Amino acid sequence: MHTDVIIIGAGAAGMMCAMQAGQRRRSVVLLDHASKIGKKILISGGGRCNFTNVNTKPESFVSQNAHFCKSALSRFTPSDFIALVKKHRIAFHEKKLGQLFCDGSAQNIIDMLVSECEDAGCRFTLDCKVENIKKEDSFVVTTSKGTFTSESLVIATGGLSIPQIGATGFGYDVARQFGLKIVETRPALDGFNFADEDIREMTELTGLSIDTVVSANGASFRENILFTHTGLSGPASLQASLYWNPGKSLSINLLPTIDAEEWLLETRRSGSKVELKNILAEQLPKRFAEKFCKLYQPSVPISQLSDQKLTELAQLIHDWKVKPARTVGYKKAEVTRGGVDTNELSSKTMEAKKMPGLYFIGEVVDVTGQLGGYNFQWAWASGYAAGQYV
Repeated sequence: MHTDVIIIGAGAAGMMCAMQAGQRRRSVVLLDHASKIGKKILISGGGRCNFTNVNTKPESFVSQNAHFCKSALSRFTPSDFIALVKKHRIAFHEKKLGQLFCDGSAQNIIDMLVSECEDAGCRFTLDCKVENIKKEDSFVVTTSKGTFTSESLVIATGGLSIPQIGATGFGYDVARQFGLKIVETRPALDGFNFADEDIREMTELTGLSIDTVVSANGASFRENILFTHTGLSGPASLQASLYWNPGKSLSINLLPTIDAEEWLLETRRSGSKVELKNILAEQLPKRFAEKFCKLYQPSVPISQLSDQKLTELAQLIHDWKVKPARTVGYKKAEVTRGGVDTNELSSKTMEAKKMPGLYFIGEVVDVTGQLGGYNFQWAWASGYAAGQYV
């Protein structure tokens, strides 16, 4: 079968690229190894698909080249995707921090994309395993469903995150085959695991959630952390994981809304004889207050503690250092950080500089967004950019 465009990967980026190319009257076939379209879309946002973020800006993304994403993001914005959602009469709502979700199911977004692809004349070939790719006069893709040839080949296969629904490193292998560099990949938007000795110490905090500011490598996020049986999760932890580097500590401000030093000193000077753990429990969960005292200051009446000691405790409360052993890993990570080096691609077209006609879009590229709809917006924007040129 010969077509103008072969897209490997019928996910968010792949379908956006396909519909754009099809609307330009390019013949398009989407190949996917899965038997069902859009598995990752379906599980996103708790099954309601956090499909974009109205606050999208280049600073919301991590890449070795911070400027690479600007071109695509400026040409296909959250407003453009919202217009498409409204066209299909999909009800949606905004949650905190600019996140948009379907009122109903993420299946609504999948159905919308499939409909747009089919209206543009694109064809889907599912349950299709790619066995070999080579470049002759055109690209030749040998699969379990036959051989396909095309002028343009788009790799939209995602990253390594969530292998249990089919994620693989296929896209990176294709990039290497054609001589493109790969930025080291790591799980991102992922929880943290403590070292074994810390797990034993912290296990009794499992289930506690605290409103904090978590900082890693210069980036800070004000949201909840959640203690798990092996470490930390919750939105602030997931956000910080995108910036965290192995071997480094997280800085956690446990009381971002008050001046802990002023509060503790005023309490002591008032003549209070209440124990420290009970004072801390006025602002922090009781279990955490007790653990904090066990680790850093045996609980005694606050009147027995010096100004210097309370100042030190306040500093610790605002800058609690936690050194994770690792992130949980690809099985839980929402996305993969790193990927095809952006220096190998055109920011305007997403085409490989070394191999005309070969394009990489979406998560497989070294552009990773923060939690909250940003990675879908990158999928739409990069897919749209390539779809104008394939």
